[in-house]
Amino acid sequence: MSKNATLEIDGKKYEFPVIEGTENEVAINIKTLRAATDGVITIDPGYKNTGSCESAITFLDGEKGVLRYRGYSIEELAEKADFLEVAYLLIFGELPTTEQLAKFDSDIKNQSHVDEDVKKILDGFPKSAHPMGVLASLTSALIAFNPTSVNVDSEEEMYNAIVRIMAKFPVLCAWAYRKNAGLPLDYGDDNLGYVDNFLKMMFKKPSGEYNSNKVMVNALDKLLILHADHEQNCSTSTVRIVGSSHAGLFASLSAGMSALWGPLHGGANQAVIEMLEAIKADGGDTKKYMAKAKDKNDPFRLMGFGHRVYKNFDPRAKIIKVAADEVLNDLGVEDPILEIAKGLEKEALSDPYFVDRKLYPNVDFYSGIIYRAMGIPVEMFTAMFALGRLPGWVAQWKEMRLRKEPIGRPRQIYIGENHRPFKSIDNR
Repeated sequence: MSKNATLEIDGKKYEFPVIEGTENEVAINIKTLRAATDGVITIDPGYKNTGSCESAITFLDGEKGVLRYRGYSIEELAEKADFLEVAYLLIFGELPTTEQLAKFDSDIKNQSHVDEDVKKILDGFPKSAHPMGVLASLTSALIAFNPTSVNVDSEEEMYNAIVRIMAKFPVLCAWAYRKNAGLPLDYGDDNLGYVDNFLKMMFKKPSGEYNSNKVMVNALDKLLILHADHEQNCSTSTVRIVGSSHAGLFASLSAGMSALWGPLHGGANQAVIEMLEAIKADGGDTKKYMAKAKDKNDPFRLMGFGHRVYKNFDPRAKIIKVAADEVLNDLGVEDPILEIAKGLEKEALSDPYFVDRKLYPNVDFYSGIIYRAMGIPVEMFTAMFALGRLPGWVAQWKEMRLRKEPIGRPRQIYIGENHRPFKSIDNR
């Protein structure tokens, strides 16, 4: 039985259909509102109450702490799948068979070569360039090396484009790091897995061997899975709205990276480390800073605790906390910053003020700790986030194009001057 919502404006009533998702989410479909009411629109700054699309990719329930990709819980995927399996699931809708995964992996390796001319573009950046700026620019530059637009109705063309970006993006990400670090570029090793090969491209020293570390590979694999998609956030919405103009996949991804670069979005784990550095510089007293965090009159903000979407707990944090502990134990890193982080975590998990308000450590808190322990510099944190989010962005772009969604074009309420006559320059 269909449901309708009634809106009354100046005594006149209008009915709009109510739609319901598979997880019982309810929305009022107002796509005919402006036409039916002779120009009335809704206004929703930040789109906090506005659904921009219907999507079958990710389900998120912040009140209950639930995150699922294509119906699979994030807990089960992080435990039983690897990043390439999850990427395939997000992009193509189902977990791959053994044959499909082997082909996906092989095809990615075959496409991992980056044109030598890309090096010339990379050489044009100063060593001080931020890796995210370099990464977004190089991703956009891939358009020049793949100038034909993808026919979204061709499964073969879509698959080839997806394989190309999945193959080349980790290379560009590692190169952005090595450029910043002043290291020669590394091409990786086809005998290694996707995540292990990325670590090799990042960290292999010019004069030494690369020694794979299973604990590091496992931790990064889980981090990438946990960051792979997160519904209609700022960067994902950017990818979809840019793609809605029929801009190409690489251009849309580059736009998403620029959105992720913002400190209110992808920079949260960087903010955690910067906070820890500040606490260290002030003597490292965690109790003092927990007290400051509870003081409403103190401007200090405790970064990496609580979440704007998750009102209970961040399900990703529970998973990655285990990996963080394993990395710290395996690497035996002696770092006062990480000791301060452990102190803050212990305080928050036992202090009634934080427990009652459900201000638990979130995924950004633990990811920052892991990256720090691995030796990844703070300026690379957002690029690591982008590497994980890549398959989610691709999946969202693909879904939007296949659903033939209209070009994004929000409305506005004008609050400027009314019509006024032009004044000549002598009379201004």
